[in-house]
Amino acid sequence: MTNNNNSNNLKDGDRCNVISGTHKGKSGFVTDLNISKTGHLTITVVQETGVRFKTLAKNVEVLLRDLHQ
Repeated sequence: MTNNNNSNNLKDGDRCNVISGTHKGKSGFVTDLNISKTGHLTITVVQETGVRFKTLAKNVEVLLRDLHQ
């Protein structure tokens, strides 16, 4: 797996692409950032179709920053 330093800079509303893990190849918008019990940053990604899935922040790369924040 790729350790992506961009995961430290994730914010709600950022457009992202999943680059590894179960949801590899999917993309959407970052919501619901959370630190798990084991200390990993988890996020919910909302796809254009409205489908939501959870993944680890280290599995995504940021495509476009939310310019409204």
